[in-house]
Amino acid sequence: MTSAFPEIYLVRHGETEWSASGKHTGRTDIPLTPAGEEAARHIAARLSGLTFSAVWSSPSQRASKTCALAGFGSAVTKAELAEWDYGAYEGLTTKQILAERPGWRLFRDGCPRGELTSDVGARADLIVGKLRQTDGTIVIFSSSHFLRVLAARWLGLQPEAGGLFVLDTASISILGYEHDLTEPVIRRWNQK
Repeated sequence: MTSAFPEIYLVRHGETEWSASGKHTGRTDIPLTPAGEEAARHIAARLSGLTFSAVWSSPSQRASKTCALAGFGSAVTKAELAEWDYGAYEGLTTKQILAERPGWRLFRDGCPRGELTSDVGARADLIVGKLRQTDGTIVIFSSSHFLRVLAARWLGLQPEAGGLFVLDTASISILGYEHDLTEPVIRRWNQK
């Protein structure tokens, strides 16, 4: 079912070595694995027949390469779309972090020497503001935790609510509206 209103397609980048192993990958610029590249190529078929008024990408190579392999080589890079800055937790798995800091939750606690949830929420708010000013369909290539916060802010939820959503690599989600432009909704989520 297509919508009469603008839609925002969110594409999480393809697999990287760190995403496959569960390591938090914020600002470390990890390339796609061969499997991640193959999954990115399949995104092209999944988005075929759609017309986008704009293509935006995170500055990370994993997002921009996914974008290019999906057939969107002319993306506008937006720094606000960067993944969460995990600071001291960069490259660690959640299990490793919990061994040092029992009870830690990313979306509640943020990261030492990195971003707090409110920091990521503020960046997401900048993107939501730009999206609300457009009347065309846009596709965004970025990373999991940022896109989860973006979805929460799209709905008017607190940034911490991003923890309620899960995104697999090379997944496609769609933000949009229901009855009118005052009713933002998630139209589809985490489609593989």
